Amino acid sequence: MSLSHDNAPSSVGPFKVSGVNHLALVCRDMQQTVDFYEGVLGFPLVKTIELPGDMGQHFFFDIGNGDCLAFFNFPDAPEAVPGVSSPDPNTFFDPSAELVTAVASMNHVAFNVAPEEIDAARDRLVDAGIRCTPIINHDDSPRGIARENHSGVFVRSVYFYDPDGIMLEFAAWTRAMRPDDVRHAPARAAEAVGVLAD
Repeated sequence: MSLSHDNAPSSVGPFKVSGVNHLALVCRDMQQTVDFYEGVLGFPLVKTIELPGDMGQHFFFDIGNGDCLAFFNFPDAPEAVPGVSSPDPNTFFDPSAELVTAVASMNHVAFNVAPEEIDAARDRLVDAGIRCTPIINHDDSPRGIARENHSGVFVRSVYFYDPDGIMLEFAAWTRAMRPDDVRHAPARAAEAVGVLAD
């Protein structure tokens, strides 16, 4: 199987899944979220919901290809725990930053962009005053990152944060995935390995 780069609709698996309907995150301030996702990133706000019983709001943004990014705003939501529930934006731009987050956390959201658009996307972030990484060339080298774009690079990325500290990425696939791209055995949790050894 190969990851396609064209815009033709496709589905996978017996459930015929054809993408992400929506990913729902939690924000502190819905107006600030609208200002960022619609005003800065240009994702149109397409649906707003007032939740029953003064529970809060649920808003949906169009991120292209029929997919949405949604946000809940709960007035009594617990505060974020950077470094546990998400990467810490205060340390991320340090080259030794810790990317590890808790099991079942949402580490980051990557938005697909065309390879020829990745540099312009980063320039637009910088022009909007958004702190972001340089373009990162992901390859299969021991470090996983190349200084320059080359034929072994499979995706190019720029990372940045939203106003709530949610890590975001613009990601551009540079080639189709091949059978040799799947070559590692899945890791097991230590307790699962112990149970299997008994």
